Amino acid sequence: MRILWAPWRKLYIEKGVETKGCILCEKPREQEDRKNFILFRGKCCFVLLNLFPYNNGHLMISPYRHIDTLTSLSSEELEEMVALARMSEGILRNTLAAEGFNLGMNVGRIAGAGIADHIHLHLVPRWGGDTNFMPVMGKTKVISEDVNSTYERLSPFFQAPGS
Repeated sequence: MRILWAPWRKLYIEKGVETKGCILCEKPREQEDRKNFILFRGKCCFVLLNLFPYNNGHLMISPYRHIDTLTSLSSEELEEMVALARMSEGILRNTLAAEGFNLGMNVGRIAGAGIADHIHLHLVPRWGGDTNFMPVMGKTKVISEDVNSTYERLSPFFQAPGS
């Protein structure tokens, strides 16, 4: 028998995440990028690892501004969000050998947004054969690497130009 271990998801599965404010506003203000898994800070948007990922390397790209709809994004925010998604795709292809990606936004709680009042883009790397019996039969997803290790692997590639 093989034992699959993903203890970091236990808190989220059992209790969800309780926050007093908006984590997508608070985390960048704390200036503790390593602790908060922030990989890159742009002018309008930032890239961070999802603490409860669907797959290894699951990123979120968010504007700093607290807005809840795609139509509320400025042209500059939208352009930077897409540019960061493109940059992130390249990094994940080269670093994690990702073969494909799911990109998506859940706009509003009714659409499934876990953080409904602060828009963000999910970038989820995919590999051939990464779907197996666990999600179908066991209603469980197995993540093979902890978020801290993924951060350490990716962070050198998300350095700002000239740094």
